[in-house]
Amino acid sequence: MDVPFIDKFKIKSEAETKFFAETVASLSGVGDVICLFGDLGAGKTGFCRAFIRSLTNSKQEVPSPTYTLVQNYQIMRQFNTFEIWHYDLYRTSAEDEVIELGIEDAFSEGIVLIEWPENAIKLLPKKRLEIHFEFSAYLEERIITLRGPEKWQHLNIKNSEGLSA
Repeated sequence: MDVPFIDKFKIKSEAETKFFAETVASLSGVGDVICLFGDLGAGKTGFCRAFIRSLTNSKQEVPSPTYTLVQNYQIMRQFNTFEIWHYDLYRTSAEDEVIELGIEDAFSEGIVLIEWPENAIKLLPKKRLEIHFEFSAYLEERIITLRGPEKWQHLNIKNSEGLSA
């Protein structure tokens, strides 16, 4: 399944990653599935922390779900309460394991962030935002490729204040 290309740009620091995550979070709502692809240390968990903190509070503890596989956070937006589900599928080896984590229910009940989504690619909804993190020649810099459905096609991060073209 080919997810439509949106954009490609560079993020040069943790501060830019935080800004990027906050921007995506501000546009997210119930039913959104955000898949984070990239090697170990590429910035997926840092993105998730900034995303979750922007919707909860800046001091929210956001541990990596590497061993627990899933963490959830309750948020309130416009008098509605819903959850953010943060999955880390790095240690999963079968789609049955992922189903047991309740991922299919989470798709319709809240916002879902998935690190290592390639471990459950057949379970993912067609309408998802994919964020691909790649290392660059510079230590903190990352190359970001965005793919997603029409809802996300107007996500113009690189021209926003704080991010590089």
